[in-house]
Amino acid sequence: MPWPRSSTSCRSSDGDPVTSSTASATRPPTSPRPAPRPPRSGGGRIAAIIVGSLAALIAVCAIAVTIGPADISLADVFSSVGRGLGLPVESTATPLTEAIIWQLRMPRILTAAAVGAGLALSGAVMQSVTRNPLADPYLLGLSSGASLGAVAVLILGVGLALPVAAFAGALLALIATLTIARIGGAVTPGRAVLAGLAIAQLAGAATSFVIFWSSQGDSYREILNWLLGSLAGSDWSSVAISGVALAVVGTALVLAAPKLDAFTFGDTAAASLGISVNRTRWMLLTGVALLTGAMVSVSGSIGFIGLILPHLVRGLSGPGHRRMLPLVAITGALFLVVADTIARTVFDPRELPVGIITAFIGVPAFVLLITRRKGVAWA
Repeated sequence: MPWPRSSTSCRSSDGDPVTSSTASATRPPTSPRPAPRPPRSGGGRIAAIIVGSLAALIAVCAIAVTIGPADISLADVFSSVGRGLGLPVESTATPLTEAIIWQLRMPRILTAAAVGAGLALSGAVMQSVTRNPLADPYLLGLSSGASLGAVAVLILGVGLALPVAAFAGALLALIATLTIARIGGAVTPGRAVLAGLAIAQLAGAATSFVIFWSSQGDSYREILNWLLGSLAGSDWSSVAISGVALAVVGTALVLAAPKLDAFTFGDTAAASLGISVNRTRWMLLTGVALLTGAMVSVSGSIGFIGLILPHLVRGLSGPGHRRMLPLVAITGALFLVVADTIARTVFDPRELPVGIITAFIGVPAFVLLITRRKGVAWA
């Protein structure tokens, strides 16, 4: 026998029973809840940060031109640059000042900006493709191969320009790394990294042997200066090499941001989105190798830029590569321009290799990063 339905009743002010349905009918209607607002996109904030970073980069480059033994003002810099761009500006700079700006300081500062941007961008892409937070642009033995090519030119007198020899050494190191990684099975990021470490050790040993066997007199200082990373010999050909590489290869890497986002969730997720995982991965690694080889060929081996800056920028912009890659490139350019200005002026008349300055800044920054994150976390 089913239980009878019970209804909750009460009495109104005049004594009539009122059921719960009647009571609910007599209640005043409540206003509908407003629909939740969608979360605000951080695109505007990131765009403002990128624009501000670009403005800071231009300002720092202009100030860096004025720093040095010669007395050059900002008015001289802007008037000289305006005339160089064909603007109807009356220059306040003397012919000697013009020569210092255009033949000495401007090529070096522009090379520093391009190299810093290229190395930072390469490090960010390498970390995403290999899913290794400790990856840097030199992971595949590129720096050691470039160093071997450069030392061969400096000591053995091979009939090649130093940037060409360094770039050729980096490409040969990449080919050797991929060849070893393919032996005995499919190429994976782990096998490529191990092969790169082996090639780096081999090229490093060969470089040491060449230096030990052939170096004489002051060539030690020149070799050491290059191996530690230096922009002292930068000229407009250095600007052309690094700038063209950054414009062509760097732009291609930035445009690959959606594919890098897919790699963040693993190979299976990337394949489910229609991405050819192996082909895309090696195209990206080849692009990183070409960009890194071009940068190393004009600056030597400059450490910590491609390792530290992607982590710092990722914490500001988030893991999305469409926002992170342009910002990390600008930050790398800004960082290396400041570091190189310190390297050439703080101990004047002596000049330090800029790789020493980046290491002095990079190591404490890396320790701080580990301390704050309790380890280097991915994302």
